[in-house]
Amino acid sequence: MKFGVVVFPGSNCDKDIIYVIEKIMGQEVVELWHKNTDLQNVDFIILPGGFSYGDYLRSGAIAKFSPIMKEVIGFANSGGYVMGICNGFQILTESGLLPGALLHNTSHKFICKNTYLKTTNNNTLVTNQYAEKAVKIPIAHAEGRYFADEETLKLLVENDQILFKYSDIDGNITEEANPNGSLMNIAGICNKDRNVFGMMPHPERAADRELNNQDGRLLFESILNEVFV
Repeated sequence: MKFGVVVFPGSNCDKDIIYVIEKIMGQEVVELWHKNTDLQNVDFIILPGGFSYGDYLRSGAIAKFSPIMKEVIGFANSGGYVMGICNGFQILTESGLLPGALLHNTSHKFICKNTYLKTTNNNTLVTNQYAEKAVKIPIAHAEGRYFADEETLKLLVENDQILFKYSDIDGNITEEANPNGSLMNIAGICNKDRNVFGMMPHPERAADRELNNQDGRLLFESILNEVFV
């Protein structure tokens, strides 16, 4: 399977993603520079974390105008697989590929720590290898508070588009386990067609046994399991 990782000015998790895909998962991966428009026949596009364009205006607000994003949007609208992690999730909401928005954390502080997530839908390309138990995945963001209007939240629930929720170590979804004030403890969602995915936590930072945490590797295993079954 061929993955493409989009690199914007200010991206800083692109190398992490490339390392996991290439060295740990053994898949082909190419860098897609933001000024280019050639997607190089990739099967799956990832928008990595970081601070694209310095997070000016709003996180992801400028990146959506990069030349490559027109191609990414067309790719997604044609059924291609796209995933945004952290800043990538912000870019996807700014681009309209995912509903809602990511606002400043309720603490108004940058938060970098391990969090626990509960998979609320393991019937998607990126979650099919996750079980009911909570997994430990780190976050690193200042604007990670998921927000949407009531109608959008209702549709997310009805269409089973919520992928992950913040939980405690035992999988209890509580206010205390919510690190940033996200509505409904939402940590990740997908679009209605289930080909565009976004999450604030960083699975690529929990995918190597050298880090003593491989909970994030399950996401990449899910992708490959679905594709190669």
